[in-house]
Amino acid sequence: MTWQIDSAHSHIYFTARHMMISKVRGQFESFSGSVQYDEENPTRTAVDIEVDISSINTREEQRDTHLKSPDFFDAATYPVMRFKSTAVEKTGEDTAKLHGDLTIRGVTKPVILDVEYAGQAKSPWGTISAGFSATGTLNRKEWGLNWNQALETGGVLVGDKIKIEIELELVKQPESVPA
Repeated sequence: MTWQIDSAHSHIYFTARHMMISKVRGQFESFSGSVQYDEENPTRTAVDIEVDISSINTREEQRDTHLKSPDFFDAATYPVMRFKSTAVEKTGEDTAKLHGDLTIRGVTKPVILDVEYAGQAKSPWGTISAGFSATGTLNRKEWGLNWNQALETGGVLVGDKIKIEIELELVKQPESVPA
């Protein structure tokens, strides 16, 4: 069954350490894709999402410009980041591990996201929505995001570990009837 991403109620957030002492949070504001969510057998679910790199927003224009530059994402050359699932491993009644391939800057590496299913609800307009949360951590250097600056006090300006938090609200699409 095809489910459409409700972009008004879905978010992709990330967190990175700054100067070893604080955290910088940001999000990607534009993404699209498809989710083939199998309600009867969630392990057969398939996810394919593309993220527009130029939509990065950390609430600091100068930092966002730097993140889009060749020092980091190189958005002019690699405008899209893509996640395509390879397997779903059910870990509990409402939890799973979503295995997939993440492509950034032309480099594809496997990642695993911890997913929690929040349930379904019928909207006042008659549509059915399902909610999912996903979290994970990755090392940015595995995708060639290597830029950094040494600090006078020791350590570096940007941490290597990036925490990912995703909130997806999906809207069930009507099944097409063959003519």
